[in-house]
Amino acid sequence: MMPPSRRNGKRRVRKQNVKRCYCEGHCPDNQHNGTCEIRSGGVCFTSVEAVYDDVQDRDVPFYTYGCFSDDERGLMQCKGHLVPHEQSKSIQCCNDKDMCNLGLKPTYPERPTPEAPSFGSPDSLPFIILLTTITFSLTLVLLIVAVVFVKNRKKEVQRKFGLYTKNYLAEKYPKMEVHGPLTSLIEQSSGSGSGLPILVQRTISKQIQMTHSIGKGRYGEVWLAKWRGTKVAVKVFFTTEEQSWFRETEIYQTVLMRHDNILGFIAADINGTAGWTQMLLITDYHENGSLYDYLQDHTLDSNSLHLMSYTIASGLSHLHTEIFGTKGKPAIAHRDIKSKNILVKRNGECCIADFGLAVKFLSDTKEIDVPPNVRSGTRRYMAPELLDKSIDMNNFGAHKMADMYAFALVLWEMSRRCVTGDKFKDADDYAVPYYDCVPSDPSFEDMQQVVCVKKIRPQIPRKWDSEDILQTLSKVMQECWHSNPAVRLTALRVKKTLSKLDTDTSIKIM
Repeated sequence: MMPPSRRNGKRRVRKQNVKRCYCEGHCPDNQHNGTCEIRSGGVCFTSVEAVYDDVQDRDVPFYTYGCFSDDERGLMQCKGHLVPHEQSKSIQCCNDKDMCNLGLKPTYPERPTPEAPSFGSPDSLPFIILLTTITFSLTLVLLIVAVVFVKNRKKEVQRKFGLYTKNYLAEKYPKMEVHGPLTSLIEQSSGSGSGLPILVQRTISKQIQMTHSIGKGRYGEVWLAKWRGTKVAVKVFFTTEEQSWFRETEIYQTVLMRHDNILGFIAADINGTAGWTQMLLITDYHENGSLYDYLQDHTLDSNSLHLMSYTIASGLSHLHTEIFGTKGKPAIAHRDIKSKNILVKRNGECCIADFGLAVKFLSDTKEIDVPPNVRSGTRRYMAPELLDKSIDMNNFGAHKMADMYAFALVLWEMSRRCVTGDKFKDADDYAVPYYDCVPSDPSFEDMQQVVCVKKIRPQIPRKWDSEDILQTLSKVMQECWHSNPAVRLTALRVKKTLSKLDTDTSIKIM
């Protein structure tokens, strides 16, 4: 048994090596707050970390007190910040006296508190909501405007050209059955003076049976077709010539437009799907074709030349003349008169066609709808004032006088093919105006040099003096192709002059 003195001495050594620490949140065996003991190598510690307080809406310090025994590597953990930690945490340690950790006040590096974004800041929630709302609203408004514009545009086109609405057909036109020959349908609708009702036009266009192509021009291709056994001509416009189709359809459906010497209009329609569009213009069919084609294969005698010249002048006079009244007709300028745009009827008369460049003149508003391009029509037939750009595009009379210049060149083409004696060979070969001065496809500059600078006009043979009709037409030509538009004859004046000629042909004075 150990002596008491030694037992007491050992007990005193043990007490000197044991120290007490305050513990809170880190007590041994999960004990409540109190004290814990450390021995040699152990330490007391105080740690602090940032804990978010919902009430104060900020981080607040949270302290933990306890003991690290030697086997917990306490000294290793007491070197600065504890890592890794999701939150900032600092620790201080001591072992110099009992409860030494109560005097420790470690500090933690505070996390930067992000400033609440201002209202105008891109990160501000109200700003984001406002921006999203504005963007959505603008998009919606633009979409609505686009839809309204498209609908109004469609209605405007329909109103302007009298096309393709369902309800207004019944209101605008009386009920009209599509039966019988075309001549009967046209007679039934003659009261309006502007052609067949639109519903009838659409019905006819759906029943057309295409036969074969008979020609191709600048604006489209012409087909021979049939409707209930009646031959008709169908002009199929190129997709790039939508404006020409609109213009020609509008002109043909002008009130009181129908005339014996204007190509008979039957119907207009647009067929198509999302992938393609077909614009159709259906007119009377004339098997002799254009005057250009006819003159190459036929010679004329004085009577046929007289009849053709008179009927062309008559059709042009009807175009140029304004008819006043409740259902009046505006004056119209063709702006592309040439032999290819004049058709030869079976009875020898002629009729004017192709109104893709035509313009109307409304005397009450003094307005004409002329496109901005000064160069109009076919270069070979352009009047001097068009070639040198001196024409006043806002003067409707100037467009009529340009028509008369081109008409004079057509008279010259026909006169060359007229037999001046008993022998058939006396007729000259067909030729286009200025055939001996410019290339087959003359440029604008070619025509300007010949017509404006050199002031050349087609040659008039002396043998034309031997025939009354040729002699009269020679004078008409020279007056109509004069450089000064004011000197040129009007279509009405030419018509009256030709009506006074004494020929064997019976001409109906209109």
